[in-house]
Amino acid sequence: MVIQTDITKMIGIEKPIFGAPMGPFYTTDLTIAVSNAGGCGCLSHTNLGGKSPIAEMKKNLEYVAEHTDKPFGFNIRTSRMQPDAPSLVKQIPRFIMNNPKLKEQVRYVITSAGSPRMLGQSKAFVKLRESGSEIKHFHVAPALWLTGKCVDAGVDGVVVTGGEGGGHQSYEKVSTLVLAQQVRQKYPDLPMILCGGFATGYGLAAALAMGAGGIAMGSRFIASNESEFHETYKNIVPEAKAQDTVLVTGVLGPIRLWKNKYSLHHGLVASKEEKIAEESGLTLEKLLEVNEKYELAYKGNIEDGAVLLGQSIGIINSLKDVPVIMDDIITSAEKYVKKAASVFQ
Repeated sequence: MVIQTDITKMIGIEKPIFGAPMGPFYTTDLTIAVSNAGGCGCLSHTNLGGKSPIAEMKKNLEYVAEHTDKPFGFNIRTSRMQPDAPSLVKQIPRFIMNNPKLKEQVRYVITSAGSPRMLGQSKAFVKLRESGSEIKHFHVAPALWLTGKCVDAGVDGVVVTGGEGGGHQSYEKVSTLVLAQQVRQKYPDLPMILCGGFATGYGLAAALAMGAGGIAMGSRFIASNESEFHETYKNIVPEAKAQDTVLVTGVLGPIRLWKNKYSLHHGLVASKEEKIAEESGLTLEKLLEVNEKYELAYKGNIEDGAVLLGQSIGIINSLKDVPVIMDDIITSAEKYVKKAASVFQ
């Protein structure tokens, strides 16, 4: 079945399902699998092992384009704590503009964890769009006030992300259900993808009913046979409960992690002001130490590493191939949407 929404038409995809950005981890094979299955895969902003994020992004873009002819996207974290972001927003648009196949296929860029203006005002990105590229710029909006910043910055759409999701979160801790309604009330025509807590057809049906044009999934795709995550990491998911995650303080703000020896020894900074004050004492060595914790988990050390997972792990029961995951979600969403429509006489 093909579900057409404002987002699927905008990006040129068959199914309103996106891979969530999951940096600093590699999601190259996963991007290919999601796009080949009719959705939109998303390359993460990767900076593991001391490698150059710019060189890795270029290599990953070329690799994906070699293995699929479908549309796909990529992520740049634009946080003030992300020193490579200014270079990425300049060099990656130029790289795409000089590669005809990439220029045709890269239809989606999602910025996150910082300002949407860093990319939107980049001369290289403006030139890419003016050159005929159909790339669309979305920004992650984990709070209503940030959605307003996105609108003011002229983004093409937002990825509204509630507190259920894994990885970086906002200080407001508002659920996806409430946040989506807030955004729809204030910005009824804004193209919107929902993220945080989605793993089934129930979730997609609910998102469509609230006016979203699609959903983005992280944990559900981590627990797929195609994802590059270590099998030990993946195998946490089927046996886990929704309450097996915890919010702690990360480098970029609150972060949702699986409960293990690492996360349970971290506190939670309560406000943005406290976090900014804490950042003044961060050193490069400390940032590298945190990144090493992500890499430990990615490579299979799930006790000492930082395991990013969301509350949707409580509704994921098995590892599956990406096409099966997506087909199951689409088929069941169709059934639930039709059932909901049947109550109107």
